[in-house]
Amino acid sequence: MTTGEIAKAPSLFLRNATGLVKGWSGFDAFGYSFLSVNLVTLGMFYSLAVFAFVPGGSVLTALVLSGVTMTFLCIVYAGLIAVMPRAGGDYVWQTRILDGIPGSALGALVFAVTAYFGAKAFGTDDTLALGAGALGVILGVGLGWKRGGIGFVLSATGWWFILALWAPIYGAILNLEVVQPLVSLAGWTDGMTFFTSANGTFAVSLFTIVLASGAVALGMAGYARVQRWCIWIGLGALAVVFVLMAVSSADTFHAAFDKASQSLFGVSDAYNATIANATANDAFVAGGSPLDFGLGGDTWLLLPFMMFWILYPNWGATLYGEVRGAGDFRKVLNGMLGGLWVTIGLAIVFVLLAAKAFGWDFFNAANVNFVDYFYGYVKVAPATPIWGYPPLLAAYLIDSRPIQMLIILVFGTWFIGWAGTLWLSSTRMIFAAAFDRVLPEWAGRVSEGRGVPWYALLLIMVPGVILSWLYSYQLGFSALTLDASLVIAVTFFGTSFAATILPWWKPDLYNKSPIARYKIGPLPVIAIAGAITTVFLGWVTYEWLSNALYGIGVGNSDSIKFLAFVYGLGAVMYIVARLVRRAQGINLDAIHAEIPAE
Repeated sequence: MTTGEIAKAPSLFLRNATGLVKGWSGFDAFGYSFLSVNLVTLGMFYSLAVFAFVPGGSVLTALVLSGVTMTFLCIVYAGLIAVMPRAGGDYVWQTRILDGIPGSALGALVFAVTAYFGAKAFGTDDTLALGAGALGVILGVGLGWKRGGIGFVLSATGWWFILALWAPIYGAILNLEVVQPLVSLAGWTDGMTFFTSANGTFAVSLFTIVLASGAVALGMAGYARVQRWCIWIGLGALAVVFVLMAVSSADTFHAAFDKASQSLFGVSDAYNATIANATANDAFVAGGSPLDFGLGGDTWLLLPFMMFWILYPNWGATLYGEVRGAGDFRKVLNGMLGGLWVTIGLAIVFVLLAAKAFGWDFFNAANVNFVDYFYGYVKVAPATPIWGYPPLLAAYLIDSRPIQMLIILVFGTWFIGWAGTLWLSSTRMIFAAAFDRVLPEWAGRVSEGRGVPWYALLLIMVPGVILSWLYSYQLGFSALTLDASLVIAVTFFGTSFAATILPWWKPDLYNKSPIARYKIGPLPVIAIAGAITTVFLGWVTYEWLSNALYGIGVGNSDSIKFLAFVYGLGAVMYIVARLVRRAQGINLDAIHAEIPAE
């Protein structure tokens, strides 16, 4: 692609400039990465709460290995941002790199796997499942060969359809970590009844949608100011809780927890009852320790669990068209690695303090009891009716109801700062597809001043409300939310594959970029990092689909049907877009052959 061709490229697009505003500094990008791999909201519930399910694994090793593997992911994304710092991230890179043979191979793999497992999920025999897989190959080859086909499908499912499913996930976390603890501490019995019901779950999800939409409406600069305050206040609150845990002992906490449980819920001897409840559960084995360090046992089985939380240090990738200095590879990489490794360090400290202050058996027992009951794996309710949210457990060490409530309120800043990550990134993927004319032109409009893509926001809000209703009222639908991480991992898998082939498949694009000078011997760094990340994410996805331990794939056949639906929807949308645009005289292949305007 020549300089002259790039200069002419904007005439192909929706307009000559995106209209988006470069409202973020490098620190703001770091903050977004740090809050995306959020230790408190995602980490404490979705990853650090599941150690009991793999009792033979080394917790500390799994945390470190997760950081190492995600470091390669950060290198991939920082490198691609340096090549094309454009709004849309994965969508832009995949649609510009994945075509011809590589795109067909990747498309065939994604659709064949989805079709095969989908057929198996419907209870068909192997012959029919293999036939479905063959049809998936045909569909994948057709989409992948065309410019933009497989890129649109992977990015639309990962950044649009599945992000709508994250709305009730965020809502559930707000309910479990802030609303229910506050209502309990306030002694509001009717409130507890409401917020532990389907109506309460839906109400909190709607509030979350309003909060997340408000964060997007602030614009990049406005949200960055909120994010900075939340980071510093949240870290201050975490420091206070760490001190409480450090000066306490398991015996002290035992007494405090029993006293609080009796006062709040009328449960006597709740500490021992929690462990007894878990002991009756086959998933729980008492007597472990977080201090073991090594690669033995089932440590590797912990890594797919860790990816439900630590997979997202690159979450701001779709936003780098609005970050100042985004073409600086080292600057972008340092921001992502900072968000990743600061979180890993805090997680290690938290795990060690939890074992000391709460007792390792109790900590795991409280988590396994609630997770199993929350997702409907067991019918026996936990000893206490709300989750043992670690800041709440630590707050019990202070025998003052107002101070306990204050701690929970201040910890709410972790959620407020995190709320913008729900849809801020996804609106840019939708915007980028509209800018390329794959989606209707109105989806690419932005407001003056703040540069807010209002119509793109609407396209994510509406399905978010629908899926929140399903999550709240349809029995078993909440278990499908684990697909939310799988679909995103597949999107990252596609981008990592694109990074691996970039230097050879698109040499003109690569050689003109600032990352072309980064090599280890004759091999480009981005290709090495891309290959490692592709293999790792491929293994994680295989484990999720094939190991019943994770509750998706063979562990929940409905999840496969859901995957087939979202990937099929993406394929249908792209095929319809090509037909409509061809009738209008618009060549999507020509558009996807060019780099979009800034």
